[in-house]
Amino acid sequence: MSIKSICIYGAGALGGAIAVKLASQAGNDVTISVVARGAHLDAIRDNGLSLREADAERPLNVRLTATDDPQTLPPQDLVITGLKGHQLAPAAEGIAGLLKEGTRVVMILNGIPWWYFHRDSQSRHAELQFNELDPGRRLWRLIGPERVIGCVAYQGAEVINPGEIQLANNGRFLLGEPSGEISPDLEAIAAVLTDAGLNITTTAVIRNEIWSKLMGNAAFNPISALTRALMTDIMADPALSATVGKVMNEVRAVGEALGARFSMTVEQRLEQSRHIGAVRTSMLQDLIGGKALEITPLVGMVVALGRLSAVPTPVSETILALVTQLDRENQRSG
Repeated sequence: MSIKSICIYGAGALGGAIAVKLASQAGNDVTISVVARGAHLDAIRDNGLSLREADAERPLNVRLTATDDPQTLPPQDLVITGLKGHQLAPAAEGIAGLLKEGTRVVMILNGIPWWYFHRDSQSRHAELQFNELDPGRRLWRLIGPERVIGCVAYQGAEVINPGEIQLANNGRFLLGEPSGEISPDLEAIAAVLTDAGLNITTTAVIRNEIWSKLMGNAAFNPISALTRALMTDIMADPALSATVGKVMNEVRAVGEALGARFSMTVEQRLEQSRHIGAVRTSMLQDLIGGKALEITPLVGMVVALGRLSAVPTPVSETILALVTQLDRENQRSG
């Protein structure tokens, strides 16, 4: 796979950080472009895109092609999406317009992705699709799960001002084919991202990694939105940390019913969470910003897949009801 053109579709906190890293290291024979919108796009056009990495003395700033209309860009060798799960379906046509024969799409997503059951040999549900994740099968039809490279990101990032991104840590990214193959495309993409200074690991079991991260996201994201609490505050409160543990146990039970394997126990994951720091989750960031919350992939699918697998998820069901109502009220007041 020859990668000479890369588009980051959704250059917000995480997508924008990757765009800066790529653009700062790309040679003259590689073009980097971004799809963004609003004040963030205006700032990128006027002043470039800036990234302040953890512990860096000064930010990186790059100039690159930025647009809110993907039709103005040529077909790409590689597309990297920085959109959240509920933002993907409306962008399906725009992403599809960037594809040509051989284009791969790296999808950085929290929670259960729309392509999850494509070529899935871990469960008994290969090729199962959920309308909640992909309304009208738009992503499945227009992009196609066969183009996808799954990505699980452990990287705290936040847009602190339009055109300016702050990283909370020196994170890592796990990439994998839905089929479990370590394909030449996967290796080529991992090499490009590694050369840009990103900490990349390829895996043959991307679904295990999806569930491992979801164990934290399904608990911390909605609880932080409901309480406005930082990670440190949640873990310091006995009642909240106990609720986190209950959600983690439900997620683990559902994942294992679908064939996933976890490298950590719930107790180990809780102990790890105590050392993450005063992080504001992505869902809390969206709530404060008046944006729609990413509920279905993180919480809704735990409940839906629990029902599919006959695994009870009573705490997740309660949290789902609460955070769904919070989102309605937040959108109404916004």
